[in-house]
Amino acid sequence: MDTTLRDGEQTRGMSFSAEEKLSIAKLLLKEVKVDRIEVASARVSQGEKESVKAICAWAKNEGLLERVEVLAFVDEASIDWAFEAGCRTINLLAKGSKRHCELQLRKKPEEHYADAERVIKYAKGKGMAVNVYLEDWSNGIKDSKEYVFAFTKRLKKAGINRLLLPDTLGVLDPLQTQKFVAEMKKVIPLAQCDFHGHNDYGLGTANALVAVQEGVAGVHCTVNGLGERTGNSILAEVVAAINDKTGCKCGVDESALVRASKYIERVSGKKLPDNKPIVGDDVFTQTAGIHADGDIKGNLYVNPLTPERFGRKREYALGKLSGKSSLEQNLKELHIELTPEQKKLVLARVVELGDKKETLTPEDLPFIISDVLKTPLEKKAEILECKVFSTFNGRPKASLRIRLGEKTISEESEGDGGYDAFMQCLKLACSELNLKLPELTDYSVRIPPGGKTDAIVEATITWRSNTKEFRTIGVDSDQVMAAVKATEKMLNLIMLK
Repeated sequence: MDTTLRDGEQTRGMSFSAEEKLSIAKLLLKEVKVDRIEVASARVSQGEKESVKAICAWAKNEGLLERVEVLAFVDEASIDWAFEAGCRTINLLAKGSKRHCELQLRKKPEEHYADAERVIKYAKGKGMAVNVYLEDWSNGIKDSKEYVFAFTKRLKKAGINRLLLPDTLGVLDPLQTQKFVAEMKKVIPLAQCDFHGHNDYGLGTANALVAVQEGVAGVHCTVNGLGERTGNSILAEVVAAINDKTGCKCGVDESALVRASKYIERVSGKKLPDNKPIVGDDVFTQTAGIHADGDIKGNLYVNPLTPERFGRKREYALGKLSGKSSLEQNLKELHIELTPEQKKLVLARVVELGDKKETLTPEDLPFIISDVLKTPLEKKAEILECKVFSTFNGRPKASLRIRLGEKTISEESEGDGGYDAFMQCLKLACSELNLKLPELTDYSVRIPPGGKTDAIVEATITWRSNTKEFRTIGVDSDQVMAAVKATEKMLNLIMLK
């Protein structure tokens, strides 16, 4: 079950729009193919209710309504809220530890048991399926096991569908997870249980894996590990670990995981680390030359997490650690042939630039080769003049004079920012030649640590053309102009091709 739309939205500063929520629900159920999604908490707001209505209406039309769930509280108002929104499966949030029951609810266990039974009966009377979260279960089974067992027996008798076992505060380690999940077999079949992990110790994936190995039939995850504090167990990691490390297989489409991750990254505004397993930008990139050499000679540095499983390709970084094989892999990808002596000269320049901490991408190679071999690379696109004006009030404006092939074009436009104003000018200019620009998928700016206001800025822009992504880098003391230079490089690459 993916709970990005409920628990994931509990990430600090996170709020998905109604349109984004519906898009995410469609992506998760239709493309990623998770089994279930938890889309909201009941009684949050009227806007949230409208979002749930839209998701449930779509899901019902697609025959997927039973796979949409809403978290509800132990009161009839929550049930009514979910029912009116069109949801027909609720996840009732009950207390899974005696401490939570007595200190937060100020109730005796028997009172809470009875309240939960009453609300379950009320929901079932409306024809709704009921799952129950035992909130703080991980502490509950450790400190008040008899409370957990007694409550579980009552819930089972009440006719719930599934019992959800949360490590609410992320306190478990794999050995504890194995022990406590196994103990639940005494009171309920594990095939009727889900494990809901949090990542406070960085053990969310490991705990989910152990829970599955012990016999639970469901795990909860979020895309990119979004969620309260350090977040939840991470969807991509959990799927890959279950598929490779257990006798079970997930129905999730692994090739869609990166697409989902990038979309959630974009709409959430929460950037992924480049080394994030499975979905990070660098995780299928070999940097050391010896690794590239081993791959050429027999895939010696390849593990079961092959990039092809996830719709990706292996890359070989260029920098001071690059060897001859790293260069050859990139030349092959770019369909460039050089003599052994030329390769030696180009590699020396790549290493030199890496030593200076300059960031290189494969798309830089044609320009490096041109410079080293003194063979001027014909610039198909050249920005002759670019002016960007920003004001405190009002929209930024830009003017552009550019040579595209043999034609020089001048344009003026406005935009939502300085770079956007420039891009609006560029789109107008390119439209005159029916030149289609790639989609901008990421834009990042790096200023050296301790840099002053006049420091050199490095702008890295990621582009998507058809299904291929590539990056271009521009360097300037002005942030917008650094991005303009990266864009000029992109233009030359697509026009050369």
